[in-house]
Amino acid sequence: MFDFFKKKEKGIEIGSPVKGKTVAISNVSDPTFGEEILGKGVAIIPAEGRIYAPADGTIEMLFDTMHAVSMTTSEGVELLIHIGLDTVALKGEHFTAYKGNGDSVKKGELLIEADLDAVKKAGYDVITPVVVCNTSDYQTVETVTDQEVEPGDTVLILNK
Repeated sequence: MFDFFKKKEKGIEIGSPVKGKTVAISNVSDPTFGEEILGKGVAIIPAEGRIYAPADGTIEMLFDTMHAVSMTTSEGVELLIHIGLDTVALKGEHFTAYKGNGDSVKKGELLIEADLDAVKKAGYDVITPVVVCNTSDYQTVETVTDQEVEPGDTVLILNK
């Protein structure tokens, strides 16, 4: 009866790992991301190549090729940040990592730098999916799309 007095729970907010424009993940041409095979998420068309921690947590796996990183946030959200499509084929060229497996990170810490111009020149799409790999743990995964974002701006809101 007095539910309207209860504070509306905000949910778990995940920040953007990169400056750019958010788009629906369905816009990603790779079906692994676009069809949400790995989970729900958002994609960002990056304006620059610095990738930051989108939340406090732990780096679970920095891929040897440095084109992708998975982390678990302090709230238990399992995230995958994948810089570009098929960029694994670059074998680490044009990528520099600043954090590694098992490292604790705070939201906003620099994780990876990518030379986006060189990646594009090599023929790769630089769209950067941010995927919640444990989507099934959440009732809803809301996305913020069609927005210009700075690192740390909310792009995902998850509710248990």
